[in-house]
Amino acid sequence: MTRLPLQAVLFDMDGTLVDTERLWWEAVEQVAGRALTAADRPDVLGRPVEHTAAWLAAATGAPPADLARTLHREFADRVRTGVVPRPGALDLLDALAREQIPTALVTASPRSVADTVLAVLGGASRFAVSVTADDTEHTKPAPDPYLAACRALGVEPSACVAVEDTETGVRSAEAAGCAVLAVPSLAPVEAAPGRTVLTGLEGVTVARLRALLPHRLRVMTWNLWYGGTKVHDHRAKQLKVIAETDVDVVGLQETYGTAAEELAAALGWHHHRAGTNLGIISRFPITAALGDPDAGFYGAAGARIAVAEREVDVWTAHLDSERYGPYESEPLAHEEVRLGQLRDTLRRIGDAVPVVLVGDFNSPSHLDRPDTEWPVTKAAQEAGFRDSFREARPDAVRDPGHTWSPVHGHPEPQDRIDFVLHRGLRVLDSRTYVSGTPRTWPDVEDNDWPSDHAAVITTFSLGSGPATV
Repeated sequence: MTRLPLQAVLFDMDGTLVDTERLWWEAVEQVAGRALTAADRPDVLGRPVEHTAAWLAAATGAPPADLARTLHREFADRVRTGVVPRPGALDLLDALAREQIPTALVTASPRSVADTVLAVLGGASRFAVSVTADDTEHTKPAPDPYLAACRALGVEPSACVAVEDTETGVRSAEAAGCAVLAVPSLAPVEAAPGRTVLTGLEGVTVARLRALLPHRLRVMTWNLWYGGTKVHDHRAKQLKVIAETDVDVVGLQETYGTAAEELAAALGWHHHRAGTNLGIISRFPITAALGDPDAGFYGAAGARIAVAEREVDVWTAHLDSERYGPYESEPLAHEEVRLGQLRDTLRRIGDAVPVVLVGDFNSPSHLDRPDTEWPVTKAAQEAGFRDSFREARPDAVRDPGHTWSPVHGHPEPQDRIDFVLHRGLRVLDSRTYVSGTPRTWPDVEDNDWPSDHAAVITTFSLGSGPATV
């Protein structure tokens, strides 16, 4: 089972790394002139100074700016004389440094307070990046601080663990797409999917943090081009492609009858075959076959894949190749045929979530050619499917993503006609893939790439937090 690699660990400061929640609580009590209660926690813990000052102003009538300055002063005085690292915090930071995993400080405190605390922790060198309330337009519980830290580090939020101590901070990190380790200080944090709650940082290891990240599902669509038989030693070349791309599931078209079985047997994988043209191979168990097992040369087939203690439906489709739109004087003349085939596939898929639909649609995308309302991809979008390649690479000019054709050259139109669509998953990356530099037709038999289509490979996150499965 493949998890996403741990790219960085993002730490809240107050109450998480250092025992400042108590100092902040005392500072607010001093300014409020009364003892605080549990009812005050939502406006005190995990909030920027300005929020708490505005809350106090509403109760006291004092100017918020004056209250904010007084809160800053009271808190800073206590930090300089009484801040203490929380148990296990420095040990965990040292362990991450030994394994060269970047860390960031992400706090709702102002820069002046953060710098004071950083000095207690041994200096700013412990963190590659620090983001404070002064650095983003919106602070916690908005996702902005964590997103800013990830951008500065050049990492994906879904491959990061955020360590937080308050509900406010947890909501911020989860909204950014991070896995969360919550270590409550003064106020409890409720357990939730995609969130781990521990009593503290003592005994937390880098391995434990890695285990919090979601599993990965990497899906490829690949038209094998008559099973690959136009190229010498095609089966070995197909296996090499699957190995070097490290994919988990491949939706195949033009299998030439036996390709799915033979590839799966050589890889030690699972497979589902439908008719003589369609197949799905998977490193994860297939728990159910979906669709018509006797699908014709054009049609669709599906399989339910068991991965990371959940199931994902994966469908592969091959739509009619006659009268390809860009060839025609009336580009949409034959699209009703392909549209009918896709609608039949969508009917078979139903309302399943999560689901991946891959295939060779033999039709361009309306997302790439806005001058033409290509109906096939629009119908998929209207059924709730998202185009993973365009999610990851929204600029169709900069990243055209052509899959037709690496071997049929000029004047053949170059288009994106192979797709990895999804409903209910989180896209981490998507790209096209061709190995080597294929020679063009008819001099193709010695190509390393045994197809006339480029493949499309999308990596999904199988996490259970917000914006994921």
